Amino acid sequence: MQRILTTTALAAALGLSAAGASAQYTGPSTVPVMTVKALQADGKDDQQAVLRGKIVSSVGDERYLFSDGTGQIKVKIKARTWPAQKPVDAQTTVELVGEYDKELIGESHFDVKEIRLP
Repeated sequence: MQRILTTTALAAALGLSAAGASAQYTGPSTVPVMTVKALQADGKDDQQAVLRGKIVSSVGDERYLFSDGTGQIKVKIKARTWPAQKPVDAQTTVELVGEYDKELIGESHFDVKEIRLP
């Protein structure tokens, strides 16, 4: 009997910890919403930012072209970052949370850590 209770308690604890892992903070943030134009002109390497606009095309290997109306930038989005069971196409407005990877030589890009669907 004790073994059944222990097993049940362990299963419940594991279930609760797994449920908490999928939750996301949705409150206010101190990371500013920026335009692509401003980020490219004044952004620092590894600067955190939020970009609001549309992912207009795939350019291959987890890289996409993003536009907000002020400019375009290549963004890197890992497969696990995409919102589960919520399709995103070129008409979907998204908020990309991440950091600017400013290159001295070569093309700068934005590393996406989270995709929000406003």
